This record gives sequence, C-alpha cells and structure tokens, in this order.
Amino acid sequence: MHPIIPIAAENLPNVPQVQALVSFLQHEAQPMIVLDPDYNILAANIAYQRQFGSVDAPYLGQKCYRISHHYDVPCDQAGEHCPMRQARLSRGPDRVLHIHHTPRGPEHVEVELRPILDAHGEIAAYVERLTLVRSASARPSGAGLVGRSAAFNAALAALQRVAPSMLPVLLLGESGTGKELFARAVHEASDRASGPFVVVDCSGLTETLFESELFGHEKGAFTGATARKQGLVETAQGGTLFLDEIGDVPLAMQVKLLRLIESGTYRRVGGIDTQHANFRLVAATHKPLRQMMAQGLFRPDLYYRISAFPIRLPALRERRDDIPLLVHSFLQRAVPGQKRLTIEPDALEALQRHDWPGNIRELRNVLERARLFADDGKIRAAHLPHWDEPALAEMPMMPMMPVMTTAPLAAGTPAVPALAPPVAAPAQAGHDAGAHAGPDTGAHAAVGPAAGRAVDDAAGFARAVAAFRGTRAELAAHLGMSERTLYRRLKAQGLA
Repeated sequence: MHPIIPIAAENLPNVPQVQALVSFLQHEAQPMIVLDPDYNILAANIAYQRQFGSVDAPYLGQKCYRISHHYDVPCDQAGEHCPMRQARLSRGPDRVLHIHHTPRGPEHVEVELRPILDAHGEIAAYVERLTLVRSASARPSGAGLVGRSAAFNAALAALQRVAPSMLPVLLLGESGTGKELFARAVHEASDRASGPFVVVDCSGLTETLFESELFGHEKGAFTGATARKQGLVETAQGGTLFLDEIGDVPLAMQVKLLRLIESGTYRRVGGIDTQHANFRLVAATHKPLRQMMAQGLFRPDLYYRISAFPIRLPALRERRDDIPLLVHSFLQRAVPGQKRLTIEPDALEALQRHDWPGNIRELRNVLERARLFADDGKIRAAHLPHWDEPALAEMPMMPMMPVMTTAPLAAGTPAVPALAPPVAAPAQAGHDAGAHAGPDTGAHAAVGPAAGRAVDDAAGFARAVAAFRGTRAELAAHLGMSERTLYRRLKAQGLA
C-alpha cells in the first residue's frame, strides 16, 4: 500500500520525533517538507505536491536548493540567506523570504524552518513550512507589486512580517517608488483585507480642509456645510487608513492626529459627540522626518507613534535588475483597444543605464511616451528620451531683454531711445544699500542677465535661493527671470 505522503524511507532517520512529524504532515494544510542535515528532501505532504511538485522533476532524495533554486550549492554559498545554516547555528527556527522555482515559474515564498532534535539534543532533521506570497509577483504581472531583486525582496520580507499585526507601518522612500502599492499590499496581507483601504493625500490639504476630510463635519459646522459629511476615518472603519505624505500634515493638525492614533477617538468638525475609530494605520513620506523634528516642523511624539515599523522602499536605481521585469509588466497592461507591445534589446539596455530620479513613475511615463512612437508594435532606443541632453529646467536661460525707456535729450544728443539697465531688487531691510557700491551700470547689470547666467546649474541656483531674503517677485527680478520661470525651477528642484 502506498504511503499517504511521499517518503524517502531508506533515508528517514529512525527518530520518534521525525516519524511522528511525517505522520503529522499529511494533516497539515500548508506545504511542508522534511529535510536531513545534508539538505536532502526526505518527505513532503500533499499540499507541497500540489503547489511545488512536478511529475517531470522528482524531488524525494534531492537537495532542496536544487529543487527550489536550481542552484548547485546551498543558498548561503550562492549569496542568499540560508535558513538551515542559521537554524543550525542558533538551534532554533529561522524565517526568510526566497524566490522558488515552481511549475508556474518563479514565485515569492516565505520559508519557515525548524530543527528536530533527537534524544541527545542533536539535530536529526528539519521541517520546512512554505507559504506562497501573493502580495507580489516575481514574474511579469498586470497589477500589484513586481520585483525579485535583493533590495525589493528585503522590503517585501519586512512587509510580510508586519502585515498580520496591528503595528503602524511607516513607508519611507523617494517619490515614485510605489508607496501606495506597498501600503495596499500591507492591507491585503492583513486580517483586515476584507475591509476598506482608504487613502488620505495629506499633501493637498490645508489645515481646515484636512480636519474636515479626516474627521468629517456636522451640518452647519461652517459656511457651505449643508449636511453631515462622513470623514475618511469613519470610512476606514474595519480596514486600513493610509496617510500618504504624512510629512505634509500641518503642524497644528499633528496634535489632533496624534490624539486620534493614541486614543482611537475623534470628533467631527462642529460636533460634540466622541466617535470611536477602528482602523489599521499605514503612513508614507519622502521627507526626512527626523530632520524635520530637529527643525520643529514635525512632532517627535507623532513620529515615534507612526514609526513603530518603518520600511524603506528602494529607489529604482537600487534595483536595476528589476527594470526588465517592470517593463514587461507595464507592457502587459495594454490599454483597451491597443495592441500589446514588445521592447527591443537596445531599448531595454538604455532603460537599465538610466538613473531614474523619478523612479517607477518616471519609467511608466517613459514607456507610455514610447508607445506613441512604436507604430510597428516594437519599442526601440530611438523612441526613448535623450537623457544626455539637459532637462528643460536646467537649460540656459535666454538673457533678459533690456527695458526701453525714453530719456530727456540734452543739447547735441541723438534722438534715439536709451537702453536702461535691468531693474535691481530693492535694498533689503538691515542691509546697507551701499554694500553693492560701484558705478550704477556695473551694480545694476550684475543682478540682471549676469546673475541669471551664474545660476544655470542646479547647485548654484539652490545657493542663490537660500541666500536671498525677500519676496518671490524680488527674487525673480534678482535672478533675471519671470516669476513663472522661477516657480518652475523651484518646483523642478524641490525648493517650492
């Protein structure tokens, strides 16, 4: 009679604990295997056979690293974390996120390994539980998180650790790194996955609007409040509240946000009744919150409350190996009515060389642009931006045109318009107007086109902005540009 679960009986240690474990495996719903100390697979339950087994690739008696990773050496010798090595050293359990080869292709798998000791306290075998990670894909995917690089896997492993708990999560990363996707993945991997996932965009809300959006308001609370409005905290009942760009929360509102998080209670704007909140908190920011604390711009008590479990999301330049996977994933997400595109090797190489200051958001936009030029369905290097050319924000500005004035004519002076020098910024309070002394022509000319040329580079522009004291209009005049051009440059360099 065949055993219920496959067993390499000739290699199975004659240890009661191991024999009992093999009998237990057949009732376990999660995929599990038994390994000997030499990495050989001794037994596997039905769940393992269904998810990871293959008729074409028998696994009993085989090395686990050959079956799972297609390696010829153990994981630690291939540059990965090996749970068996760690469990052998600690004589306790170990948990790690790996990418395993399965009948469906590469997949993220969470591996939990425990040693089994014999009567003498020696390790006789190991039992390994494998759990498929469904919040991310190691293959091209039409939706959700995609990646398989070491930097991505580290963030994903942290996500898997914290998702089942109720700890607040703080996602830290540059703009465009996928913070909302990670936040949604935390929600979907938690016990609250069936509840709502509510996003609060903190960057676009004023102090008054922030309170109304978050807590809601009663009828008549302010002009235009013609009916009671449910706030986003109430909308998130039983689910997850995602505070995107929490570093932009007005300082006056931070204390109310702290009270909400600590007490789980709040009041609607214009209301007197205390409401009870029930949500899981996930926050995200690209700003340096610790530096903001030192500057008095972010409350330390709020920071320590929201950062119970920080996860750093890698920039795209830190996970270049994922670029082909991300590209093929974006190309899979075809717009209805449009044909599926492919990408030529030269274009893919160009994408991998770029530093991606805008991260995944920039990559997606570049591919959308290239799609418009790929008439034959193939994206080529010629369809990509010329990144070696200066960006518009950094291109040299045209010299400011001098102002035409009509000067009074002296005897013998030709009747032609005189060219007046550009208008200088007015002297600032506390500064000696004669500090910039010299002939009028030289003093004023220095703040016109010459000043604009001196700050064509980003670093020089930033220094000029930091050193200037005055209004934005005065700064624009000082740099020899329009206010609109000044604003575009401030925004492009993150100084607005």
